[in-house]
Amino acid sequence: MSETKALQTLDGMLPDLEAVYKDVHSHPELSMQETRTAGLAADRLRAAGYEVTTGIGKTGVVGLLRNGQGPTVMLRADMDALPIQEATGLAYASKVTATDKDGNTVPVSHMCGHDMHVTWLAGATKLMAEAKTSWRGTLMAVFQPAEETGEGAQAMIDDGLFKRFSKPDVILGQHVMVGPSGTVAGRAGAITSAADSLQIRLFGRGAHGSMPQASIDPVVMAASTVLRLQTIVSRELAAADAAVLTVGVLQAGTKENVIPDEAIIKLNVRTFDAGVRSRMLAAIERIANAEAAASGAPRPPEITTIDRYPLNVNNQEATSRVVDAFRSHFGADRVRATGPAPASEDFGSFGSEWHVPSVFWFVGGTDPEIYAKAKHANRINELPVNHSPKFAPVLHPTLRTGVEALVVAARAWLTA
Repeated sequence: MSETKALQTLDGMLPDLEAVYKDVHSHPELSMQETRTAGLAADRLRAAGYEVTTGIGKTGVVGLLRNGQGPTVMLRADMDALPIQEATGLAYASKVTATDKDGNTVPVSHMCGHDMHVTWLAGATKLMAEAKTSWRGTLMAVFQPAEETGEGAQAMIDDGLFKRFSKPDVILGQHVMVGPSGTVAGRAGAITSAADSLQIRLFGRGAHGSMPQASIDPVVMAASTVLRLQTIVSRELAAADAAVLTVGVLQAGTKENVIPDEAIIKLNVRTFDAGVRSRMLAAIERIANAEAAASGAPRPPEITTIDRYPLNVNNQEATSRVVDAFRSHFGADRVRATGPAPASEDFGSFGSEWHVPSVFWFVGGTDPEIYAKAKHANRINELPVNHSPKFAPVLHPTLRTGVEALVVAARAWLTA
């Protein structure tokens, strides 16, 4: 097969890649603080012969390997970690703390798998460089910051990514997820949801807890708002319109006998259709304003956007090419179809704003035996998922599979 030469040294490379993974895992960095990880990626690219540009969108790294006339393929990996205390019990578990953008000291860990993504791309780029005689074209490796905050892809774009580099013919990316290690999964069309995170600031009038008649209670206002928000999905959307609304933060007051002046609600919305998204956002604004008015609030609520992720849509033709390549390499039993994931990704910004076809897929990271037992017992939902403090992809064959997938997908365009 065309990718055989590029993969023939992978076995010997796996111990080094395992060391890279453990190193990145034990040295996680928050969004827009990925200086060490970016330095590691840049060093690896330079050592493999790539032209390297650093500091794009603050910490982003781009490596170019020009290898004659042919298509340009962009491969992307995200680098940032999360403010979560790791609870995996691994020997190389993170013990790192850092200062977040609000000045708070927080634990940091790679509980979403971006350490695996960095390692996969480091391995794939080296393999492709070692096999330059077997393909023609240009390979563009992008190590992206701040996916977790939805700002990294746009930061690189705003910092001139599209002006500094030629438009690729296709953009490819992948994510480790719960699923049998050794398998890949994807679909044409929507692959990850659009996401909108909002803050609603509700205003009342504070008073002593013993004199509620002197107050306009924002706690009651917030509670009513939270309950009413839950009816948007259940009562305003058709059963076929997939959407999720989660209130993750409800903050008000400092003492049990003091009615506060205001309350804060922070919520997250996931949708797969632009029309559904518009209806959801309009309903949130309507309900927040109506509940404030019903309570006699002294002013309307303030609704602000915290972050926003685009709908990530896989190009039909490019997806077919990737799937065919995967089936040829892995075998049909290891290539699975999946529905759209409710998780969100800013990967889609590269393709949609550059007007380039893109394909995003998932790589299983769960021990196959553990996954099979959980499936048999109908307990898959109990497996630690991304963002869980116990999320820990099994190293093998996850490392190998992810590297192979990037090489195989790239070689679907980069032929001799």
